[in-house]
Amino acid sequence: MFHQTSRLLHLFLFTLQVTNIAQVTCIEISTLIACGQQEPKPLFIGFESFMEGFVDWFQSHGAHLDTSAVGIFTFPLSEGGRGAVALKDIPEGHTLFSIPRNMTLSTRTSQLPERFGLNAWQKAGLHKGWTGLILCMMWEQANGSSSRWQGYLDTLPNKFDTPMFWGEDDLAELKGTSVVEKLGKADAELDYTTKLVPAVKSRSDLFPPDDLLTHYTLDMYHIMGSRILSRSFVVEKWNGDEDEDDDAAGNVGNTSLGSAMDVDDRDQGQGSEHAEEEEEDGDDEDVDDSSDVAMVPMADLLNARYQTENAKLFYEKDVLKMVSTKPIKSGEQIWNTYGDLPNAELLRRYGHVDILPLPSGESGNPGDVVEIKADLIVAVLSSNEQAAKGDQAKERIDWWLEEGGEDIFMLDYDFDLPPAMVSFTKLMLLPAKEWEKVQEKSKPPKPKLGGILYDIMISAIEARISEYETTLEADKASLSDSLPLNKRQALIVRIGEKDILHGHLKNLKSLKEADSDQQKGGSNKRKADSSNTSSKGKKSRR
Repeated sequence: MFHQTSRLLHLFLFTLQVTNIAQVTCIEISTLIACGQQEPKPLFIGFESFMEGFVDWFQSHGAHLDTSAVGIFTFPLSEGGRGAVALKDIPEGHTLFSIPRNMTLSTRTSQLPERFGLNAWQKAGLHKGWTGLILCMMWEQANGSSSRWQGYLDTLPNKFDTPMFWGEDDLAELKGTSVVEKLGKADAELDYTTKLVPAVKSRSDLFPPDDLLTHYTLDMYHIMGSRILSRSFVVEKWNGDEDEDDDAAGNVGNTSLGSAMDVDDRDQGQGSEHAEEEEEDGDDEDVDDSSDVAMVPMADLLNARYQTENAKLFYEKDVLKMVSTKPIKSGEQIWNTYGDLPNAELLRRYGHVDILPLPSGESGNPGDVVEIKADLIVAVLSSNEQAAKGDQAKERIDWWLEEGGEDIFMLDYDFDLPPAMVSFTKLMLLPAKEWEKVQEKSKPPKPKLGGILYDIMISAIEARISEYETTLEADKASLSDSLPLNKRQALIVRIGEKDILHGHLKNLKSLKEADSDQQKGGSNKRKADSSNTSSKGKKSRR
């Protein structure tokens, strides 16, 4: 599943329905030449037969693809390699494909947890996070043709352009962004050495020693983790399944990092009527049950783009269905969604960035955000005499967090400061008596800007800008299509974030100036009113 702008008919290979098997064929080369486009090339020799085999596998296991409406096609590798396109006009509510629940790959559907022993599985910590699913995928792949998912696993990428696989020089280009610290590479490798390796070595009957250096390596662990991060869905149990026995992961795990997409409920027997979409914030939040994280064949072939979704995956009791959420014209790409993520997250998860028109007339990702940590606010306040310090500051921070306050504030292209950021700053500035009142009422200060808050917010944003090693102007001057891909995409991430920070800075200075002018105007008016009142009084005394 990749996230890039479509080039429609100039780049893809149509899928035509032939004997109920999707066979890939090129559109006319003369059409491409007339459009000034280069001749498209398969991802590799034999791509057509490769995808035929996948579609054949898909449909032979009880799944269904509407091959009259949906085509699998190729993009350049830089744009995801492949995706889906409408072969005819598709109305809203049309089922594009369906897949039985037992064809999704998760710790619920793989036989490995049961064969390993459910108690031993939990004792090894494999019910928490993604380690269990990674091991299941490794095991299924190692089993080759014995695995019911071989036809699917063979289609998954073995190489990623995500920062997880970048060298130190490329990672240095992301300094100042939140990408590097969110990679979680050290934590992942700790899980590999403390959970997965001991589990594998403890069961040579399931994991032959000869496979350890091929199918259960650290490199393969990162590849499987990246497959999950970029392609997984959250597939919750059907509501009627509570009376069934819990399997592999049970209800214990609640530490999964989250997954790329969500799936919507669909009330039984309602046809094309969709239940309301679940709320999705795009963050790597823990799912309620890590066994909900699943790989869904065919669904992960669809690409995504900012606010372009025209299809979504819905689940019913026994089947998942990809359904069009709006009319799709013939030749249009079929887009799924995993939320309108900022470029920093798109790069971290998928190895791509979005470049779309911005309201300012420039290009970038309208969904970009910049994170400002509460720690930075505290650091800026360290030189302010009014701000709480030491244990007093810690007491207020602990209270803020216990009350559900945020410790990371998101700035975006609206250029309105997050109310929580203002409220937290005011909390740290309160006199002792006001702080006591806040505690009694359990209500944080109102997020109203004014006075010294302008200077503090400006200083905080300037401090955040200083975390980048280059200026916005230098980054924009350096941006070029000829740059190496990793450096170019890192530049795009930095530029988007700095645009937001500079926009907030400009807006704050304007608000401060306007507020100052208003206060001066009010002061002059009060002086004038006072003068008029005094004058009238003198007249009356005469």
